[in-house]
Amino acid sequence: MDKVQFLKALAAFTSEVTKDMILPVSLQKEDMEQQFRAPEVYQMRLPDSRQAKKKAPYIIHQIVTGTDTQGNERKTTNHTVVRSVFCVYCADEQEGGLMLLALMERLRIALLKQVVIGNQFALNTQAGLETMCYPDDTAPYFSGEMVSTWRLPGIQREV
Repeated sequence: MDKVQFLKALAAFTSEVTKDMILPVSLQKEDMEQQFRAPEVYQMRLPDSRQAKKKAPYIIHQIVTGTDTQGNERKTTNHTVVRSVFCVYCADEQEGGLMLLALMERLRIALLKQVVIGNQFALNTQAGLETMCYPDDTAPYFSGEMVSTWRLPGIQREV
C-alpha cells in the first residue's frame, strides 16, 4: 500500500471522528448570519491556499517524510511522518482557542484509542504524538498542528 492510500484512509478516519463537531464557519462579506459545519479534511494542501481563511474550519494531513528500511528479509519497513494542520474560526478569542484545542484533542484521543486505521496503517506510539497550538495572535483564526509517525506495510522485494 502506498502513501496516497494511507492519506485517504487517514482523511476518512478524521472525517468520521470529527463529523459531529459543528464549528463556526469563517464569515464572508456576503454572509447574513453565522453558519456552522464540521471541519473539512484535506490531503497535502488546501484546494486554493489563497482562500485559507475562507475554508475554516479545516484539517490538512501532509506527508512530511518517509523512511524505507530493509533488514535481513526481503520485505522493507516504511515509517512515515505526518503533519496535521488544524484551523478554526471564532470571533471570541478565548472560545476560539478552546475550539481549536477541542478539535485537536478529539483527533488525538481517537488516534490513540484506535492506533490502526484502514486495517493496515499503524500509529507508532513509541515515536510519540506531538501537538502544538500556535501562540500567534491571528484571531479570529486559530491554528495548531499535530505530528505523528506511522508504520505502513512494507514492500516485498523481488529477486
